[in-house]
Amino acid sequence: MRAKDALGRYGEEVAAAHVVRRGWQVLDRNWRAPHGELDLVALDGDELVVVEVKTRRSVVFGHPAEAVTPVKLARVRRLAAAWLAEHQVRPASVRVDVVAVLVTPGSPVRVQHLEGVV
Repeated sequence: MRAKDALGRYGEEVAAAHVVRRGWQVLDRNWRAPHGELDLVALDGDELVVVEVKTRRSVVFGHPAEAVTPVKLARVRRLAAAWLAEHQVRPASVRVDVVAVLVTPGSPVRVQHLEGVV
C-alpha cells in the first residue's frame, strides 16, 4: 500500500472513531459508485450525514479541509443521492460534513469537524 493511501485510510479510521464518540451510527464506509466514493455515511439522530475525510501530514499545501472544493462537494451531493436511492434509509434531512485530520509527526493527531458544509 502506498504511503498516501495508508495515510488516507488512517484518517478515515480517526474520523469514524470521532463520529462514533459523538454518538453517531456509521452506516457505510468507502461506499463506491461508478462516479466516485463516499468516505463515511452516518446517522446523527434522524439526520443522514455524508462525511468527506481529508488527511494531511502538514499544512504546507494548506489545511486538509481546503482540499474539499465546490466541485468535490457537488460530487459528494450526487453520490449521497445515489446512496439514498440504493438504501432503505429515509432520514429527516441530509447534510455534508468535512472531517479534516492532521497527522503531524511528533504531535497529537488533530481533528477538525466542519458541519453542514455547503
